[in-house]
Amino acid sequence: MNTRKTTNLPRNTDLTAIKRTLFAAAHAASAITLPAFRSGLNVDNKEDTHFDPVTEADQTAELIIRKTIEENFPDHTIVGEEHENKITSSPFSWIIDPIDGTRSFISGVPMWGTLIGVAYEGITFAGIMVQPFTGETYLGMPGISTFQRHTNKAQTISTSGIETLSEARLFTTTPALFEGEMAQTYAELESKIRLPRYGCYCYAYCLMAAGHADLVVETALKIYDIAALIPIVRNAGGIITNFQGNDPDDSGNIIAAATPQLHAGALAIMGKN
Repeated sequence: MNTRKTTNLPRNTDLTAIKRTLFAAAHAASAITLPAFRSGLNVDNKEDTHFDPVTEADQTAELIIRKTIEENFPDHTIVGEEHENKITSSPFSWIIDPIDGTRSFISGVPMWGTLIGVAYEGITFAGIMVQPFTGETYLGMPGISTFQRHTNKAQTISTSGIETLSEARLFTTTPALFEGEMAQTYAELESKIRLPRYGCYCYAYCLMAAGHADLVVETALKIYDIAALIPIVRNAGGIITNFQGNDPDDSGNIIAAATPQLHAGALAIMGKN
């Protein structure tokens, strides 16, 4: 099982500038998303076969994020959910989901957030999640994950340390997303854990990184759904892979766990798929 690709950032990588840009971009997006939340906004559907909502706030917030990134790192690649990718020759890329959890957003539930991840040669090493309604910011940088609310001082966060499925609090968006044999294996996993909770999207990973939950299992994620969350989980001490135990930077079916032991227990079940 290969749970982690390795990357060596160039010595001249300006992590301070990257962190500053993550904060600036995510909080600039808040000026768009927060006034739109619970505002009776119009909702469009991106798909013909099922409901995949998008709002003007999604699209405008991503443009603000892109503008902030381009002002600070004009040569970097930008990958976003709502607009055409900007592909450059740079080994650095920024991956954006302006509103992760749009279904919660349009329902007035504050279980959504703005996600921005930064990758080098395809491997994410920094990421931020901002929830402007609650004023929460979760940040993952090399060697540390932090949480702060509003302008309070950032606090280092770490996972719970839970090692057994029988003690675990598990999040997933909804069991309905698991189909066929995967539905059976998910049901088996849920039967073994202490408490299942649903519908938290990106918030679930951040709560797990901060020790308030222990396990997140999701299916069919896109790269912009997960990129920013990988460094938040890992630098808090968690393990995050796909169902084959490999690095999740290319998205897919995801297991995030508080400890290697808990991850192994979940992987033994979900890895049957």
